[in-house]
Amino acid sequence: TRGKRVFRNQSSRENRRCFKRGTTLMSFVSKKDLSATNVIIFITLVAYIIQINIQNGSLLMGLNLYFLVGGFYWQPLTSIFSHGGIAHLGMNMFVLWQFGNLIEKARGKKRFIILYLFTGILTSLLSFLYIFYIDIQVNLVGASGAICAILGYIAYFDKFQRNGIITWILLISVAPLLIGLPIAWYAHFIGLFVGFVYAIIEKRFFPLISYK
Repeated sequence: TRGKRVFRNQSSRENRRCFKRGTTLMSFVSKKDLSATNVIIFITLVAYIIQINIQNGSLLMGLNLYFLVGGFYWQPLTSIFSHGGIAHLGMNMFVLWQFGNLIEKARGKKRFIILYLFTGILTSLLSFLYIFYIDIQVNLVGASGAICAILGYIAYFDKFQRNGIITWILLISVAPLLIGLPIAWYAHFIGLFVGFVYAIIEKRFFPLISYK
């Protein structure tokens, strides 16, 4: 009986130690891994898995003529989370991970989420105007428009990186066209413009309020 009680006491102490270690680990995860940027990346990965596993997933979730004629009004949002392949997805998520976390640390989670979704959807809508009037056969997928918007946002506030950001967007927009890759170059430039204007408006009307 005494042996049992000792065993229970040892187990309780050990459980408390494990619980404390687990709490510390969860605190680390919540601070380091559960940033809004990383959650958006995870959602994008899940969305891509759904996209490739449902019938006509790219047409349903991409941005195309069905936005108007089919009443697929979710497309300006879902197209941000859809991609044209693993390489497309991987490159976009790597850039988002780099710059999204940078903005999030400076502005906070809520402000970053608003920035990413608002500018992403607006970029999709403006890109659809190009699709509708210039190239009606296009099905637009990818987060690059929204990512270029957050780069435009950075370019406004960080003058030292501005030329580098613009040059990089020019390269990723023009170089693939030269080798015949189908790329929505217009979404990149629209995103850059939208993010830059968004930053101007934010600085004028919502100056650095802490949204953390």
